[in-house]
Amino acid sequence: MANTAIQINGLEKIYKGSGRKSQPIHALKPLDLEIPNGQIFGLLGPNGAGKTTLVKLLLGIVFPTSGTATIRGRAAGTTTAKQIIGYLPENHRYPNYLTGFGVLRYFGQLSGMDNQTIQRRSAELLEIVQMSQWADTRIKQYSKGMMQRIGLAQAMLNNPEVIFLDEPTDGVDPVGRREIREVIAELKQQGKTVFLNSHLLSEVELICDRVAIMNKGTLVTMGTVKELTAMQKLWRIEVEQPQQPQLHQLLARIPTATATGNSILFTAETLNDLNHAIDAIRSAGILISTVRPERQSLEDLFIDIITEGGAK
Repeated sequence: MANTAIQINGLEKIYKGSGRKSQPIHALKPLDLEIPNGQIFGLLGPNGAGKTTLVKLLLGIVFPTSGTATIRGRAAGTTTAKQIIGYLPENHRYPNYLTGFGVLRYFGQLSGMDNQTIQRRSAELLEIVQMSQWADTRIKQYSKGMMQRIGLAQAMLNNPEVIFLDEPTDGVDPVGRREIREVIAELKQQGKTVFLNSHLLSEVELICDRVAIMNKGTLVTMGTVKELTAMQKLWRIEVEQPQQPQLHQLLARIPTATATGNSILFTAETLNDLNHAIDAIRSAGILISTVRPERQSLEDLFIDIITEGGAK
C-alpha cells in the first residue's frame, strides 16, 4: 500500500431511476483497480462508460453503492483525502470579473492557504503554465486555451500528491498541448500521480504510463500503451532490395503474408510459424533487414474494443 496512490476494491454505483417505473442505472459495476504512485494513468471510454462516475466517487462528489476506495491510504471523499488532491474539471467556469491571479487566490483561500503561500505559489504556477503576462487580465477576456492553463494552475495550487485532470488539453492548440504535456511530465518527475481523463487518444498515447479502457460501467482492459497496442500475431518483415519474382513465389508459399515494397506483413499464430516464414524468405535468396511485431494505434484498439462491446 505504501507505493499505491489509488486503491479501489469492488467499487460500484447504481443510480435510482427518476420515474416510478424507470429502471435503476448501473453506472459503475464492481471495480477493482490499483494505481501506483508516481505514474500518469489514463482513463478512456465512450460517453456513458462510467468514467465520470468513477472520478466523482474518488473525489467524494457522489457516494458508492458498495465497495471502497482510498487515495494514498485515505478513504476517498474524506477531508483528509481531499487535502492531497488537485482537480481540473472538464468545461470548468470561473467568475468573469476575476483575474487569473484572482482565481488562484480564491481557490487558495478555499484550501486554507495563507496569503504569503498563495502569492508565492500563484507566481510560480502562472510562470509554469505561461500565464504570467495575463495574471491581471479578467477571465472574460480569456480564450479556451488560456482557461485551460489557469485551470491547470489551480489544480496544482495546493501542491497535491494526486491530480485529477479531465480533458486538460481541450481547446488548446498543438503548441499549447505540447507545453501542457511537459507540465504533466514534470509533475511525474516530482513524484506526483496524475489521473488523466481525455478523449484525445493521441495525447494519452504520448504521455501515459498505463491506460485503462472502460465500457458500459466495466473495466475492459488495462496495461501500458506498449502492451495494449501490441498486435501479438502480426509481424512486419523488412527485406533488402526485394526481387519481384522471388516475392511472388514466396507469397504463394505463405498465404498469410502480403508484400508492399520492401515490407512483408505476416500473420503468425506461433513463433514456430514466424520462424518458418523467415526460413522461407531466406531460402528465396532475399536478405532480411528487420523483423518486428506490428503495432496498432491506441485509437484503433479503442475503436475495436468499443465496437465489439457495442455488438454484444
